[in-house]
Order: sequence, then C-alpha cells, then structure tokens
Amino acid sequence: MPIPTDYSTPVRLSAKERTLSQLQKWIIDGTFQPGEKLNDSELAEALGVSRTPIREAFQLLEVQGLIQMFPGKETRVTTLAKEDILKLYAPLTALQALAAELAADNIQPEHIEQLRAINASFNEKVSEEQLYEAMEYDEEFHETILQIANNQHILTFCSSLQLHIRRYKYIFFKRPSWETHTAAADHEYIIQALEARNGEEASRLMKLNLNRPLEHLDKIL
Repeated sequence: MPIPTDYSTPVRLSAKERTLSQLQKWIIDGTFQPGEKLNDSELAEALGVSRTPIREAFQLLEVQGLIQMFPGKETRVTTLAKEDILKLYAPLTALQALAAELAADNIQPEHIEQLRAINASFNEKVSEEQLYEAMEYDEEFHETILQIANNQHILTFCSSLQLHIRRYKYIFFKRPSWETHTAAADHEYIIQALEARNGEEASRLMKLNLNRPLEHLDKIL
C-alpha cells in the first residue's frame, strides 16, 4: 500500500477531518485502487496521527461506500459497480433537475455572477489538468444551485448521493479534455436559463449535463 508523502494538509481542521479528507481524495483519485487493502497503522504513521482518527474516518468512509470493513480482519477499498452507478445517478439527476427548476424562481443577479465565477474556475482547472480540483468546482457549481433552490431536503439527499459517485466522476474528468470542457459549456447554458428564469429549460439542461458521464459508462468501467 504505497502512501504518498507530497500531499498538502488543509489548515484549521481536526485530525479526524484532515484524515477523512485525505483518505477520500486518495480513494477518489485512484491512489488507493479498488480492492486494495488499507492498513490503519501505516496510514496513521504517514498522516502523523494516532490510529483513532484513522478508525473514525474508516467508519465514515464505509457509510459513504468508499471502503468495506471486515472487523478483526481487514479493510479494503470498494470496487466500482456499473449497476450501483446507474442506481445512484437516476435519483441524483431527478433531484438536481428539480433544484434547477426551483432555483429559477429564486435567482438573483449576484447568484448569476457567483455561478459564472465558479464555472470559470472549473474550466481553468480542466485546462490545467488539475482534475481533482476541477471536480470540486463542478460539485460547488451544482451545490450552489441547490442552495439557491432553498430546499434543505433536496440538498441533503443530493449531498449524500454525490459522495457515492465521486470516484466515477473523477474517472470521467480524466477523459479527453474536449469532453470535460463540454461540461463547462453545459454549465453556461444552465446559467443562461436561470438568468432568464426559465425553470423548465434549466431543468432540461441539468438532466443533460448530469447524464453526460453515463454516455461513457461502458468505455470507462
């Protein structure tokens, strides 16, 4: 289990939060491969923490579907199953599309400015091939629309679903750059629909954007 040593440590986070964040990143970006065994002692030494935050992070990672724990035996990174991705994307797409429709009624000029700034950062990271950061900006774009929709239930469900599909999204972002740049164009069309307060069109475009990775499912997995 090779563990990187050249990672940056987020500031102002507890040991548990830092550990969880770093392990999530390593699983999502493929540093730890599906099926790979994780050793809590080695991870604790590499991250400069005790085994307690490692074990606490493991519990949360298992809830998120990123690892599977076998008490008293071992802990392994879960595999990516095509069937699971399809089951996750369907409700996520429906909820995000509904959020876009609701957001069109609440949209304000400052929201449009915020969304365009996020999308510009997303496009920049794609161009620089900083794919993990690009994925984070993509998630920020969609979460901002969820916030504008102002429905806590939709936000909560989407946040949970998003965690489960992050690994697949990251793999999608590693495809040829023109395909990923298409996502930035999708975002701009969504912004334009929101700016026009056209909820129906914003919803349609959101579905198009979120379904795009599924078009490549057979090629990627």
